[in-house]
Amino acid sequence: MATAGGERLELPCGETVALTSLDLGMRELDCDCGEAHAVVMDMHPPTRFFPEFLVETLDDVVETTSEEMPDFGTPHLMGMVMEEFPEQIAVADATDEGDVGFAMVWISQFDSRRLHEVVVELVVEMMEHAISHAESERAMTEFEEQMLEFDVTAFVDQYRDERDLDPEPYV
Repeated sequence: MATAGGERLELPCGETVALTSLDLGMRELDCDCGEAHAVVMDMHPPTRFFPEFLVETLDDVVETTSEEMPDFGTPHLMGMVMEEFPEQIAVADATDEGDVGFAMVWISQFDSRRLHEVVVELVVEMMEHAISHAESERAMTEFEEQMLEFDVTAFVDQYRDERDLDPEPYV
């Protein structure tokens, strides 16, 4: 995990970026390394990755341990990604940076599309883990059957085509 050094953040590729150069509606950064990196900020809603009904369901069923962030949201999703790919995510706590409009920013080695797939894959794994603790063998079997038919790539393609890409909801 990289951290902010003054006003700059070291990215997983080794380049650095000024925190003040990050726009609140930014979802991807064209880096000097030649690659595009996904940018996620704490104010970006989880609907960036999932439909509203699923976000509401996750918020209802996922218990968080954070008093500061009791509702399941984007910081929790990015925490899952960081846990799985610690060297692929740079994070900055910008709460003391008065020149930016965000408190946390995560920039991944992945582009925004691949990060979207990773987030979906990790939530599916979390759901599978949760259902494995259910006392209903039928529920587990049904879930496994549905997951055999679930195509992460197709879901991400369809959701990205359908969702509102206007940056206003993310600002």
